[in-house]
Amino acid sequence: MIKPPEEPSDSNAQISADVRLLASLGYKQELERRMSGFSNFAISFSIICILAGGITSLQLGTSAVGGAAAGIVWPIGVVFAMLVAAAMAQVASAFPTAGGLYHWSSILGGRGWGWATAWFNLIGLIFMTAAVDVGAYILFINLILPLVGVDPAKLGMVHQVIGVGLISGSHALFNHLGIKVTSWLTDFSGYLIFFISIALTISMLAFAPSHDFGRLFQFTNFSGQAGGNVWPASSNVGLLMLLALLWPMWTIIGFDASAHTSEETVGAAANVPKGILRSVFFSGIFGFVMVASFVIALPSLSEGAKEGANIFVWLMDRVIPGWLKIPLEIGIVLSNYLCGLACLTSTSRMIFAFARDGGLPKLLRGVSSQHSVPVAAIWIGGGATVASTLYAPAYTTLTAASIILLYLSYVMPTAVGIFTYGKSWTKMGPFDLGGPAYKAIGVITICGVFALIYAGVQPPNLPALPVTVGTVVLLAIAWHAGVKKSFRGPPVSLAAQVVEADKPKPEPKH
Repeated sequence: MIKPPEEPSDSNAQISADVRLLASLGYKQELERRMSGFSNFAISFSIICILAGGITSLQLGTSAVGGAAAGIVWPIGVVFAMLVAAAMAQVASAFPTAGGLYHWSSILGGRGWGWATAWFNLIGLIFMTAAVDVGAYILFINLILPLVGVDPAKLGMVHQVIGVGLISGSHALFNHLGIKVTSWLTDFSGYLIFFISIALTISMLAFAPSHDFGRLFQFTNFSGQAGGNVWPASSNVGLLMLLALLWPMWTIIGFDASAHTSEETVGAAANVPKGILRSVFFSGIFGFVMVASFVIALPSLSEGAKEGANIFVWLMDRVIPGWLKIPLEIGIVLSNYLCGLACLTSTSRMIFAFARDGGLPKLLRGVSSQHSVPVAAIWIGGGATVASTLYAPAYTTLTAASIILLYLSYVMPTAVGIFTYGKSWTKMGPFDLGGPAYKAIGVITICGVFALIYAGVQPPNLPALPVTVGTVVLLAIAWHAGVKKSFRGPPVSLAAQVVEADKPKPEPKH
């Protein structure tokens, strides 16, 4: 349970306490600390954005196991994500820094483990941001451009690169203007996601040709041509279940943003774990109701599955009347755009924190004196986002790679936390699961991530395999070739004082 913070409720007093805690971890306050608890929740909720993954990846579920992807597989994914979030919240409460996962791994497992976590997290964040921006572009050309007479079929890869570049560039500009602007937009995004998802769900159920709720529990093999060739034909039910699981896991991702904005959040030790847990919980619940309404509203599950990646556009055209479809589609596209904005915020803070500790060039740790944001990290993050789409232009490949790398980085601090909890790590934050629960959750989540990795490298996402293996190999080579000596990492010695602070002191000898 999250206990009330011990500091006074007065905002200035709380900020002073946050600054002291950050100093005890070896860092001075450089970013502007003005995000409320709701804003911290909203940035993760905006990145998760059920109107993004829940819509753009609908085919990942339906083209694998049909309606059961919503009624059975989605809840399984939500439960797993909540377990990962709970383990993450445990450590975030004790060490609320912008480095997040990377700092936790370094403090609990050493510089090498932290350095590897940093790269998995950073590459995963870049791929996630790229996939969200590509998804926003795809929705824009398929839902909005036809309204003005433009045929999406005439647009190619060059148009996509230009479109994603414009989207990413505008995100960088908003982030450049300061956390106040970004917080306002992500707060607005949180409300918009709630409103549009509820309106979309009600509309689907109101105009559905029928209400066959039994669909939600029916397994139908739509692999191969029956599912628009989203997945290769297979008779392996277990594999198809894992492939369908990529749908909710891709949707409920990026909630580490609450941790990456710790140094900009008031009352971070209590509000960051709340932001992590609440963003996953509400996204999971609202997302389940919404995706269930999609499956129920499909005029024909088999015909919809044949549409493959076009299934949602096909569904909207056949179920939602034109006067209602237009405002809903505008809201969906805007929500996806703001999701990408929040993704870049999280990515840039990770770049800033890693550069601050020597993991990236010093230029990237610079903070604007005017806007109090890491400007260089923001623009480099935006550029890397666009560049990553050139390697993996396929939306599903970007999603698979980001799922693998991000969830791997999510459980790396947990893996070492299992062994250090109650030993070298004795001082917990306001959110504390307790040793037995934390360790049990840790084992479950680590095993689950290995299953996700297996699913994420299956055809047609084979490019995700060399990315994952290549990252591991290059990191190992680089570490032993010289990084081990040159990389100083976070001020672990100071952090260790915090970790060890509550250890009983030995009685003096007489």
